[in-house]
Amino acid sequence: LVAPLVARSELALEIESPPDLAAEAMRLEALQPVAMPAFQELLDLQDVGGPIRIVLVAEGSEFAKRVPTWIAGFAQGEESLVVLFPGRIPAYPYSSLTELVRHEVAHVLIDRKSKGAAVPRWFHEGLAMTAEGSWRMADRSRLAMAMLRSREPAVDELSALFGGDEQRVAWAYAVSGAFVRDLLRRQGPDSVAALLSTASRGADFDEAFQSVMGTTPAAALSAFWHRSALWYRWLPFLSSTTVLWIAVTLLALLAIKRRRDRDRKILEAWEAEEAQVELGPEDLVN
Repeated sequence: LVAPLVARSELALEIESPPDLAAEAMRLEALQPVAMPAFQELLDLQDVGGPIRIVLVAEGSEFAKRVPTWIAGFAQGEESLVVLFPGRIPAYPYSSLTELVRHEVAHVLIDRKSKGAAVPRWFHEGLAMTAEGSWRMADRSRLAMAMLRSREPAVDELSALFGGDEQRVAWAYAVSGAFVRDLLRRQGPDSVAALLSTASRGADFDEAFQSVMGTTPAAALSAFWHRSALWYRWLPFLSSTTVLWIAVTLLALLAIKRRRDRDRKILEAWEAEEAQVELGPEDLVN
């Protein structure tokens, strides 16, 4: 027997925008309804709930001036509200308005799955990054730089970095995104829904994490950091211009050596042939 497919509801957006952002509002209207089946399946959400209010903010507005320029959007899950600054895209970790919308909508869905339970920022952001799509070269590069320049962070420090400056926020995104993806690979996709469901029933997040993952967040982060550190610390060095030129130089020297060896063998063969000609047949007999 084939199990029937479970129909998952699609999420609608209620978009508000000033006149000068009408084009961006039309682009978001074209996304209606928002289809995020993979993320819904990850959270085990058959019903995503009611519509989400999307408010677009112009860059020159008074509200925008009060928000740091590296923040392209934010979500308030308990209010089903997403605020976007389209003029700030692209801004890591988003490369398009569509990615930004999916990321912020993911935050609302996480809050709905956890029923408003306290979920640490590093997990919230890392999980929302999975809704954007694949792990890109920009993510790998930023993680490599973070591991090259920084010491191993504590879990609380990782969450606190999201409240810092642009560099710290980018650092926190890169590490959180990689850490959560590592958890999904090692613990399986079902672990996310189980973790959030356990938290929604009143368990402290750390307790829920240990119950589902079999370890503490601190131990899991430390293990991830040590597994990844060797590769990502060597990656910038191996991909640097200096190493590239060293490799090119060594290859050139190797090519020169092989050419000289080949020329020497040809020269030796010629000399042997000339020696035979100079001796003559009668000399060879004698």
